[in-house]
Amino acid sequence: MTRYLFLFILATLSVFSCSEKQNAPFQSDLENYPTLKKVLEDSSKYQVQILYTQIDRNEHVNPLMTTFQFNLDDERYFYPASTVKLPIALLALEWLEEQNIKGLTAETIMLTDSVRPSQFAALVDSTAESGMPSIAYYIKKILLVSDNDAFNRLYELLGQDFINQKLKEKGLTHTVINHRLSMPMSPEENRQFNPIRFVDKSGNVILEIPARSTETVYSNADKPIIGKAYFSGDSLINEPLNFTFKNKFSISDFDGVLKRIVFPQAFLGIERFEINEEHRNLVLKYMSMFPGESDFPSYPQSEYTDSYSKFYKFGLDKNPIPSQFRIFNKTGWAYGHLIDGSYFVDFENGVEFFVTAVIYTNENQTLNDDTYETEEIGLPFFTELGEYLFQRELKRKKQIPADLKGIKFDY
Repeated sequence: MTRYLFLFILATLSVFSCSEKQNAPFQSDLENYPTLKKVLEDSSKYQVQILYTQIDRNEHVNPLMTTFQFNLDDERYFYPASTVKLPIALLALEWLEEQNIKGLTAETIMLTDSVRPSQFAALVDSTAESGMPSIAYYIKKILLVSDNDAFNRLYELLGQDFINQKLKEKGLTHTVINHRLSMPMSPEENRQFNPIRFVDKSGNVILEIPARSTETVYSNADKPIIGKAYFSGDSLINEPLNFTFKNKFSISDFDGVLKRIVFPQAFLGIERFEINEEHRNLVLKYMSMFPGESDFPSYPQSEYTDSYSKFYKFGLDKNPIPSQFRIFNKTGWAYGHLIDGSYFVDFENGVEFFVTAVIYTNENQTLNDDTYETEEIGLPFFTELGEYLFQRELKRKKQIPADLKGIKFDY
């Protein structure tokens, strides 16, 4: 383990110490990728950031990672949208294991009550086979279709203190999670958390958690602003939108969360998400599952195609993704930002790599007007970036083949 960590750190440092090597993957062979080329050539306009990690294997088939970056700047704010749901899902499982209470599992019924006008209860879930919500079921909905309510319930379970302190302890220092999603609440209301009960199938209470709040104000100290104007309801406000009390999740931290769940052995114990192998496999399975493969909830393929939340290589394709590919990922999409962090696998050709990227497509610099260049620039960028890196990996010679048996799941 010590030798592996040394090699991992050495490989990472060797890349980040040389600017020419950092950008090497994106310096040539872009003629067949017009949107990718356009975005990279005007990176300041599109505020693009990319982390791409090659994976090799040592004699024990352990992964050795070499990371390349393009335009990376963890201090430059972008709105992370739904990508913050991935660390919340992992932290919910870590919280669960810390409780160590008999009968309390990821499948235990979780009932959320409300004690404030801005809060909403969740006492049933009609999409579940049992009709009842649970941590595992919320995680499934988060990772399959990025369900906002499911995220909010786990956010209310954990609270801001647990979330932000745990992430900081793991070395994820460019992250702030401080609000529910798609719920217009003030920062003060977002610091209030619902009471929650876990009960068995007979209704007996296993664990009861009262309403809580946090006194600490988790915000973005540099008070980032975006755009030149924004809509508030039907009113146009001719000034930038302030993101001081919005979530933050840097590309480096997002990439780090992905690597911690796929290759936990690459990190020191304190940096890992402390979850058991069963829970880790639960997350990996749903990260890579297509919506159409789910019975509960059931998602119509006419609306939820395989590429619904798989931007790289397949973002523009509405056809089924070939079975040789699995993409373990989480996406985000809001305020003109598109983000995707993925562990991309081709079982047939033994290809595996990480790629995490963000792009900003907002030509008129007006937020909340639903006028973004998502279809024209955003999704084509991710499609071409995924194809470009995939073709690069197909040509790359590896001394030891990838060992992908441990991430094959029955869906």
